[in-house]
Amino acid sequence: MNTPAHILVSAAILSRSSTSPPNRTCLSAAVAGALLPDALMFVFYGVEKFVLGQPERLIWSERYFLNSWQDLFDVFNSFPIALIGLAVACWIGSRWWMILFASMLIHFALDLPLHHDDGHRHFFPLSHWRYQSPVSYWDPRHFGLPVAFLETVLTLGCYAVCFRRHPSRFARIGLGIVACLELLMFFGLVAFVWYQAAG
Repeated sequence: MNTPAHILVSAAILSRSSTSPPNRTCLSAAVAGALLPDALMFVFYGVEKFVLGQPERLIWSERYFLNSWQDLFDVFNSFPIALIGLAVACWIGSRWWMILFASMLIHFALDLPLHHDDGHRHFFPLSHWRYQSPVSYWDPRHFGLPVAFLETVLTLGCYAVCFRRHPSRFARIGLGIVACLELLMFFGLVAFVWYQAAG
């Protein structure tokens, strides 16, 4: 799934009404946990594109698959590591960290069936197994367009839930921006598919 979709799904599942301060922290933890597994991807792109000056095609066809980057990605997308984090958070009684690690686990569970040839080793470091799904959240060769449409509908539904649940202007605007990013990604994919078909 796209990062904006992860954020809104986790926010809808894990956060409650933010009329009281403890529940406002639930929203921040859910958002942070949804964002963290993809955070290194933004670092990767920044380094490859703006520091090393790699061309776009090379970044996603070769550089993304380098072992050095893959190991770092998989640390932040590991069920065992997140489960250990959740266990420690439960042991110390930190609600914020419990929600963060729960949000990460939801992220992994949604990613697992939606990556064809670009998935993570979700059981790293215990296993180097990588599931190759027949379905992709973005690749039109593997049902990417209908999956992206369903993802966008789900994302907008989750935003509607969050809009009702969180009356603060900051939360509504912030999550609204996230929903708009998801829409832009969907229409970008539609434009890409149309361009490929026209060419």
